[in-house]
Amino acid sequence: MKDWEIIAHVVEQESVNRAAAVMRLSQPALSRKIMALEEELGVPLFDREGKRLRLTHAGKIYYDFAVKMRTLDQELQESLLRLREGPIPSRLTLGASLTTLQTTLPDLLTGYAEAFPQTEIQVVTGKTHEILTLVKEKRVDLGLIASLAEHDGVWSVPLFDDHLALVLPDGHPLTRQKSIAIQELTGLPMLLFSRGTWFRRLVDELFEAHALNPEVRMEIDSFEAIVRLVPSLGAATLLPMSYLRRSLLETGGLAVRQLPELTRAKRTTSLVFFDEAAASSRWRPLVEKARERLQRIVNPHPPSP
Repeated sequence: MKDWEIIAHVVEQESVNRAAAVMRLSQPALSRKIMALEEELGVPLFDREGKRLRLTHAGKIYYDFAVKMRTLDQELQESLLRLREGPIPSRLTLGASLTTLQTTLPDLLTGYAEAFPQTEIQVVTGKTHEILTLVKEKRVDLGLIASLAEHDGVWSVPLFDDHLALVLPDGHPLTRQKSIAIQELTGLPMLLFSRGTWFRRLVDELFEAHALNPEVRMEIDSFEAIVRLVPSLGAATLLPMSYLRRSLLETGGLAVRQLPELTRAKRTTSLVFFDEAAASSRWRPLVEKARERLQRIVNPHPPSP
């Protein structure tokens, strides 16, 4: 693995341990590689604060370089791929679960349209188990689902981890508290995503685990509708962090609060495709573009120097 890839992984994973796991290295081995690179460059790339790393000014410059190199490397691999196996498929059918349809699919489609402008893209939507069935039956080329997939005949590539966040209308009494206990969700008027989806099961499992009984005023199958109604109804909601972009929070009259229990309630968004496709490098650019695009959405800003 190239030095710039190592630094990019460490910055984007925000942890040496997590980066080591992604790269299938031991934590000590990864730390030695970073120190060797810093010695070769003659400047520190990170300030060490206990177990936490913070980019130095030199580190920020190097990370910017790494991002550019990743883009160039991707372009190189795509060009070589077209020479070896012909062009990227002229038609791509993408299956998306209901949750990813509203959170990550728009960004993924934008990335694909920019990278593969000659490819016609069609989208099929459904629940997670329906998308998995479509992938296994080869009725879609790729599937985007809000969970890990462990099924025969299906290859799964984890893209990023997501977690729940408490969303309140600006001025809600809970926003004036320094901290919010999970038990305060009991009796709290809430709007929730409709039942039957993986995301709603995650919410219900959280309620059951902590014996919570909120006052559910409405169940809706649209995140957009929920965030529009939260301020007007004065109710709270639980939403995935991947949906809560800065532009939405700045204009939507919303306040977001992180609770430890919600941060631990994680889900993994994955790209899935059938086994035969996994063995072909023809699909690799599509997988790598998804990983690159969605990692940037979830971690839009590297640690500041």
